[in-house]
Amino acid sequence: MALRIAEDQVTELAGMFWLMSDPTRLRIILACLDTPAPVGEMAERIGISGSLASHHLRLLRAARLLQAERRGRQVFYAVTDAHIRSMLADMVDHVREEAEAELAAADAAEPRPPG
Repeated sequence: MALRIAEDQVTELAGMFWLMSDPTRLRIILACLDTPAPVGEMAERIGISGSLASHHLRLLRAARLLQAERRGRQVFYAVTDAHIRSMLADMVDHVREEAEAELAAADAAEPRPPG
């Protein structure tokens, strides 16, 4: 079954995937899945400068991949869209399953001493 989607939506979707193709931006998104985080905490968590984190956060927010909420003097970022959360969780599971299958195959191929 083919999904029907307008051309402008294809372009928007491609832009979202392009943004998520950057490892730093993907780390930021994944860091925001479980709990909202302010810029400084997020930058420290993933090992980048606050200004670089702010740059990436601005792009991710503009693409509606993250949402921002002001709490006092800080802005907290989070993945609040269920579609984004679900898609990322499915993709993480997909990558983990593949890695686990490769590890199991390597273990099975390893010679075992007679016991």
